[in-house]
Formats: sequence, C-alpha cells, structure tokens
Amino acid sequence: MTQGFHEVRLPLRLSLGASGGPGRRTDIVALSNGGETRNARWADARRRYDVGTGLRGLEDLYELIEFFEARRGQLYGFRFRDPVDHVSAAYGQPPTAIDQSIGVGDGVTTLFALTKTYADTGGATARRIEKPVDGSVLVAINSVPVDPGNYSVDAATGQVVIAPGATPAPGALVTAGYEFDIPVRFDIDRIEISLAAFKAGSVPTVPLTEIKP
Repeated sequence: MTQGFHEVRLPLRLSLGASGGPGRRTDIVALSNGGETRNARWADARRRYDVGTGLRGLEDLYELIEFFEARRGQLYGFRFRDPVDHVSAAYGQPPTAIDQSIGVGDGVTTLFALTKTYADTGGATARRIEKPVDGSVLVAINSVPVDPGNYSVDAATGQVVIAPGATPAPGALVTAGYEFDIPVRFDIDRIEISLAAFKAGSVPTVPLTEIKP
C-alpha cells in the first residue's frame, strides 16, 4: 500500500462537493425456470468519487492542478475524506473507544487491525480501515479506555499495537473509535478546465478510485 502512495489528503474544501460512494460487482445468471443465481465477484466494495462538480473558483482550480501535478496524475495515491462516511461512529457523532470491535484477546496478541462493521438485522460486512487520521484513534479493552501511552497506531496501515503491559486477557473484547481517510488515486491522467466567467471556472469531471491492496 505504501508503494506509489503519498500520505497527504486532498484538501477538504476540494472534496466537500464530491459525489460517489461504494460499488460492488455481482454476477447474476438467469435460470431456465425464471429464477436466478447471484455470485459476488468482489469480496469487498470499491469506492469511486468525482470531485469535479464541487469546484468553482479559480483558487479551487489552481489548488486542484497543484495537487494533481504533485501526484503526477494516476501515478501516486493519496488520502481522501468521504464527505459522509469518515468516522467509526454513527453519522454526525464523535468517535468513542467502544465504536467498533477490532478483536478478542488471547493473552498474547498485541497487534490488531482497525475495522469497521456495517450491519443490520439482515446481515453484516466488515471493512478494513487502513488510513486512520493520525491522533484520532481511541482504544478500549472490555469497554475500559486504554491509556494512550499503552498503545500506538500506524496511521499508514491502520495497525494498533498494544503495549505488553496492557496485553488483552483471553476473551477480552478490544474495541476502537477513529476518524479515517480512504486511499485513492486519480482515475485520469488529464484535467480539462473551462473558464466560464471572470474568476470562475469548472472541471467537468475529476474521478477518483479507491486503491485496494
């Protein structure tokens, strides 16, 4: 994930008007009896966005060009904050240390990967979180917050390391809360800008696609 990736975030004001979200790929085969079978080709969703629609002023356009050139088009990935889904808690709520389960202790393991689970009464799916916002991660063991001095977080991979003195006991539930970004890249190698008026312009489309490991 680190190869060809810059640990910088697309400026938030350039992403506020973004459109897009998760997508999946499902094979659907029609049967001779009128029924169908469905098979998921992807284990996880892949997110795509378009940030072109939110750009208006020349200052925004220049900042986009500068960011695009620094990434060399599609060559280098970067961080992007989904305008809707960027915290471990419910929308509009601040993260807490008990938001998401990230593992169960066995008395030995001290390394846990951040995950986010999407669930309702019909089903659930878990998503790896690889780009937490530095300094935002809170950890708890059996709902008791862990002192920040007793764990560390790799903001580039989403790995949480708990200090040996605080190793979760067998059966202990390890939870976490956090803010996070999505690893993406530009899905184009060319940006076309239209100057519609004095000190204003537009970009028809600036597609981004999520980088999967």
